[in-house]
Amino acid sequence: MTTQSDSMTIGRLARACGVGVETVRYYQLRGLLPVPASEGTYRQYPVALIARIRFIKRAQDLGFTLDEISDLLRLEDGSNRASIRHIASDRLQQIEQKVADLKRMQKVLKHLLVQCEHTRADMPCPIIASLTQEPAQRS
Repeated sequence: MTTQSDSMTIGRLARACGVGVETVRYYQLRGLLPVPASEGTYRQYPVALIARIRFIKRAQDLGFTLDEISDLLRLEDGSNRASIRHIASDRLQQIEQKVADLKRMQKVLKHLLVQCEHTRADMPCPIIASLTQEPAQRS
């Protein structure tokens, strides 16, 4: 049996982690957090879950999906570092692809802004014209 000093209600747990109660419940539904047995009127959550929720939130901040986080949690003892590196490497590759996509979009928008600035007022706006073209026709 846990004592008051090493356990807390779901509301206190959520506040301690800076998340909502529904987030804690969702993580339980996804199997990322255990569902404690009821002790009296309220379920008591171990204080140790604060670290686990913070781990989940930091991993999400790095772009890991909940499925990837679930895999990382299964590997949390660190003994299978090859699998951990594989998950992190895949995430990094996806981030690098997103960065490349964002740079491409940045280049196109910069070009369109210059075109818009230098196109005569009686001509169609290059930004609007570009957005109305079929995707294959865009440059």
